[in-house]
Amino acid sequence: MLHRVLPSERAWPLYDTAATRAREQAAQSELPPHTLMERAGLAAARLALATAPHARVVWVAAGGGNNGGDGLIVARHLAAAGKQVSVGLFGDPARLPADARHAYDTAAAAGVRFDQALPDDAGLIVDALLGIGAQQPVRAEMARLIERINACGVPVLALDLPSGLPADTGAARGRAVVRADHTLSLLSLKPGLFTADGRDHAGQVWFDDLSVDAAAQDATAILAGPPRVALRRHVQHKGSFGDVLVIGGAAGMGGAAALAARAASAAGAGRVFLGRLGGADRGFDELRPELMLRPAAELVQPMRLARATVVCGCGGGQVIAEWLPAVLAHAMKLVLDADALNAIAAAPALRALLAGRAARGLPSVVTPHPLEAARLLGSSAADVQADRLRAATRLAQSLSVSVLLKGSGTVIATPGQQPIINPTGNARLGSAGSGDVLAGWLGGLWSAHADWSATEAAAAAAWLHGRAAELGDQRLPLAASALVDALADALR
Repeated sequence: MLHRVLPSERAWPLYDTAATRAREQAAQSELPPHTLMERAGLAAARLALATAPHARVVWVAAGGGNNGGDGLIVARHLAAAGKQVSVGLFGDPARLPADARHAYDTAAAAGVRFDQALPDDAGLIVDALLGIGAQQPVRAEMARLIERINACGVPVLALDLPSGLPADTGAARGRAVVRADHTLSLLSLKPGLFTADGRDHAGQVWFDDLSVDAAAQDATAILAGPPRVALRRHVQHKGSFGDVLVIGGAAGMGGAAALAARAASAAGAGRVFLGRLGGADRGFDELRPELMLRPAAELVQPMRLARATVVCGCGGGQVIAEWLPAVLAHAMKLVLDADALNAIAAAPALRALLAGRAARGLPSVVTPHPLEAARLLGSSAADVQADRLRAATRLAQSLSVSVLLKGSGTVIATPGQQPIINPTGNARLGSAGSGDVLAGWLGGLWSAHADWSATEAAAAAAWLHGRAAELGDQRLPLAASALVDALADALR
């Protein structure tokens, strides 16, 4: 059955190349020969007719593997539907795998025309060049073909994956990746479609399971669905939703802590206390007078920390390191962001305190961007981005925490659990302070939902944070101060 995957309306299991191959082999052992490929080609042809109904001329770019075989079946069905179809076959027919060779023979018998030249009047290109089998960088000849497809201005439907996009990581290797308008993922959804460069190259993602049942427990990761946010009961009061303590805002960076505190309040925390490290600990926030400003030293008292959700590090500067030992030792639930992460990366003693929290039953969430994650891992931002799922999982295991690795396709990883990829959001969030808002929002949600685990809170916060950016004009950036109000709209 064909499904449109985004916008996010439910959770989906994701399968990497190895898991997809295992599912494929199991299905093929139970089905007649060529059945899966026939189903895949028919599903793709139907989607082509639905998304490009007025395309009279269609060019199928087919590679020398089974992805090319899917394309050959698409060509046969489109030709039968009255389209002018030609196939650019970039492979030796005599060396095609068995299923693809059968697809070639049936296409040729049906009168499908073969021509490697892209028609000048093409109304649709079907990308069936590489699929999940491409594990190495694209060869020069194929790279030139991909660049030609991207430059021609013709709508593109990619089969399984945009050619050149790694199925497991979504990390493009240079420019040789097809930029599709639509991608039909077949048999399984692949993680690479939803993180790193995947979203920019996949366009609208569709999925067809080819009538093969999925075993969710064998999934590599989960694509998050909308969070379960409970309605408030009449008998509840501010004490029902907990206290959030925001500690940060060193001299010259008070706005970061203020944004986090405002977001925590908007997310539903019962009370929010803001302890700035820059000395501005008196008065009140004129935009959010419900926030309670206190000296940071008052907030880090052990008894107070032990009853609260703590958001620490937003705009903390180097001085945050002085406050971290008490926070790490006593916070009931802890969200660490920004300068707190940099301080922990630079101090083995602080790192040990953080890693020891889990053994004492104290949950923690860290919210790094790729460079902060790299500092904690002792690697580089490029290494993190090259395999975001692996980086987040490694970091979660090394620190015994839940990790929310920010970026396109935010990854949430917790030791012993399947990692989660967040499907919401866009580049409107690429503005100063949006990460501070996310940290505060996470803390507020976690405080207001006492039954949520660290993983649930992180996944819900990321989903709603991204959805807030999707609600407005996609051409305009979203200022962090406006994001707080947009998050309330997303929650509704």
